[in-house]
Amino acid sequence: MSTISLKNQRIVIIGGSSGIGLATAKQAIEQGAQVILAGRSQDKLDTARLSLRSDSVETYPLDNQNEDQLKSFFEDIGKFDHLFTPGASYVRGPITSSSEIAHSCFDAKFWPQYNAVKYAAPFINPNGSIVLMSGAFSQRPLADGASYAACNGAIESLGKALAVELAPIRVNVISPGTIHTSFNWEGADQETRDKAYEGYTKLNILGRVGHSDEAAHTTIYLMTNGYTTGSTLYPDGGYILR
Repeated sequence: MSTISLKNQRIVIIGGSSGIGLATAKQAIEQGAQVILAGRSQDKLDTARLSLRSDSVETYPLDNQNEDQLKSFFEDIGKFDHLFTPGASYVRGPITSSSEIAHSCFDAKFWPQYNAVKYAAPFINPNGSIVLMSGAFSQRPLADGASYAACNGAIESLGKALAVELAPIRVNVISPGTIHTSFNWEGADQETRDKAYEGYTKLNILGRVGHSDEAAHTTIYLMTNGYTTGSTLYPDGGYILR
């Protein structure tokens, strides 16, 4: 049986300077891929590139909420094989939240991914793939995030629709549970982080928080398995089963 790998393929990761995106870049490079990282902070991109210790990395500053920038970005980089879109920043809140909070997930997570695919599709190899990012809250929402749950569900539906529309390009979705990352933790002390993570361990059947490399492994699978499309995978420790 032949080994499926990403050798000599070009992978674009929007939001690849940390967390799941950076872990995915590392695993792709280990398989021989050329990786293009895009994100808002050039400083974070530079740090990510140094941490990867590879000449197979390019970085581009990009505001994924700016449609014009997305269009220009894909025109600049040209043809490639796989797109992964984990980059997002938003606030979760109950139905009584302000309009700003309610809209934040769609503004920062849904539409940036939608528009990324819109402008990327003409440049993706027909044998390539797209991996979108939602979250397991879509399947098991708690009582403080109606718009957040709706947004993640919308992304999963988008993945199915795009798999049909863009075939033979494959489109799938990764929907992680709680993963150890720096996301949403800027300014929080370690004690606060640890207390929150301890609470999350009670929400899934494995009794622990996941790691970025575990979610990245799921993403790499979706890129390399040529017979998987229109699927959503849940690296969530059994969160949706609890």
